[in-house]
Amino acid sequence: MSISVADSGVRLLALCFAMVALAALVYHVTKLGSPLVAPGALVRGALQLAAVSLVLAAALAHIFSAVAVLVVMFAAASVTAVRRSDSGLSGVWLTLALASGICVVLPLMLLSGVVPLEGVALVPVGGIVMGGAMTATSMAAKRALDAVDARYGEVEAALSLGFSERDARWEVARTAAADALLPGVDQTRTVGLVTLPGAFVGVLLATGSALQAGAVQILVLGGLLLAQTCSVAVTLELVARGRVCRDRLDRPRLSRWRA
Repeated sequence: MSISVADSGVRLLALCFAMVALAALVYHVTKLGSPLVAPGALVRGALQLAAVSLVLAAALAHIFSAVAVLVVMFAAASVTAVRRSDSGLSGVWLTLALASGICVVLPLMLLSGVVPLEGVALVPVGGIVMGGAMTATSMAAKRALDAVDARYGEVEAALSLGFSERDARWEVARTAAADALLPGVDQTRTVGLVTLPGAFVGVLLATGSALQAGAVQILVLGGLLLAQTCSVAVTLELVARGRVCRDRLDRPRLSRWRA
């Protein structure tokens, strides 16, 4: 017997309610936090998805509106990366790191013809690449700055030995910033064995072809690896050169060595 759309909707709501209620119960019993955290997050996510769905339904019909959506997404990703890095106004430079990954990957995909210049393809693929680049950028900036703060004695020692400011910071921040690439590398290494990412599942459900779903997922993972690598490399360079910094901890100390 077939299930009507209305019946499916009721079952979906009931399942979501049951899962979030159980999550709230676990919060309460284990005292992880307020029981309202999980329900509040789900409600907010549902409202955001509803609003985005309405916008995308209109935006995907035209390439210019699809590009406008990507611009808004880029602005939101930039603000998020700056906030997470705790780098204050200097974090504005992270927009360059974020853009470096996106501006390398998307043109390659479009020029190759693998991704058509259509809103229905450009926005989803661009959003996935942008999200991965944002996470890598913010994580690399935060870890690099934390490393410079925590190991500042090593930075000063390198400066006293004649290293430039850029090289002294770079040596300390490099390994910490590189850690931001590990989640993407691990995801790629374990895809199909441990996880089935969203792009694979989405294409599989839409087309029923496992081969086509696998091809799309490999394309996405390759793009993510390149975008994240470029973004982390630029972020490290910005931190090493002092463009992205925590003024209250970093610059006052470096001024001694300039003198």
